[in-house]
Amino acid sequence: MHNHFATPREPVNTLEINTDPKVELVFKNYPNSVRKQLLHLRELIIETAKETEEISKLDETLKWGEPSFLTKIGSTIRIDWKQKSPNQYAMYFKCTSRLVETFKILFKNKFDFEGKRAILFGLESEIPTEELKYCIKAALTYHKVKHLPTLGI
Repeated sequence: MHNHFATPREPVNTLEINTDPKVELVFKNYPNSVRKQLLHLRELIIETAKETEEISKLDETLKWGEPSFLTKIGSTIRIDWKQKSPNQYAMYFKCTSRLVETFKILFKNKFDFEGKRAILFGLESEIPTEELKYCIKAALTYHKVKHLPTLGI
């Protein structure tokens, strides 16, 4: 994975990751055409958690059968691909949070969105990694940043 920040960031803390073994099975069952992209999102989430000082533990589990990532101070992030929309995959956020509405304001030209709940990615699209990591960090630390106008981004 290439880090697209001007100065490389070393992980600032040791991250404890608890992974439900069923998560691996879900990744194995994705079609070949999308598995690599979803594993890339997973890597970005883990990498962002490692770079975020306030996070010491990341739980990787399944919610609604989808790989989901939780921290004690954050809002759940889910990632998935659905058969009914085969050319896209998504990163989902809690729709009652201010996350997606804030991302829409800050990154309206960088991402496609679905309502207040998701950032959508085309299978062949290049992901704006730096901007996505800001979104991931805001979600993983949501309870610490939700009072800030742009969620600390």
